[in-house]
Amino acid sequence: MKFIKFALAGAAAAGLAVAAITTVPTFAKEATVMVGGAPMFPSKNIVQNAVNSKDHTTLVAAVKAADLVDTLSGKGPFTVFAPTNDAFAKLPAGTVDTLLKPENKRQLTQVLTYHVVPGRVTAGDLMELVKKGDGKALLKTVAGDKLTVEVKDGAIWVWDAKGDAARITIKNVIQSNGVIHVIDTVLLPS
Repeated sequence: MKFIKFALAGAAAAGLAVAAITTVPTFAKEATVMVGGAPMFPSKNIVQNAVNSKDHTTLVAAVKAADLVDTLSGKGPFTVFAPTNDAFAKLPAGTVDTLLKPENKRQLTQVLTYHVVPGRVTAGDLMELVKKGDGKALLKTVAGDKLTVEVKDGAIWVWDAKGDAARITIKNVIQSNGVIHVIDTVLLPS
């Protein structure tokens, strides 16, 4: 009788284990990175993920105001250097509000596309480009201007045309249509 009880208990435990395995949420199967308190799913595109990050609400509002949602939801691939809300807050007072006005859409688009590089460029790729470039790498943005990448003290830095630097704080946030690198400063074209 004891054997039957143990066998039944073992079968029940095995059944529960199988049920638990089969009810694992989809995101647990993907190698996600947490950004702004939300998992970034490699199966979703740049916009689908960015809208969930509490740290990127300003960037998302700017992308919407510039009518770039369809572009950044497209096939790509794109590499996006994504400034956080804190990065936008470093800009002079009123800058973001001014850029978000409909009459400044062209300027806003230029600033946003300055943060986008064609192709999927991972942190490893950036480091390799820097190594090949004797300590610096130049990247041509979708806006047509250049960004300079350097590695200092183990961190990857991106320099804009004005000489300001943004540090990559979260790298290799893989998307279905590219990759995002979170940065701590807004990059500005010349």
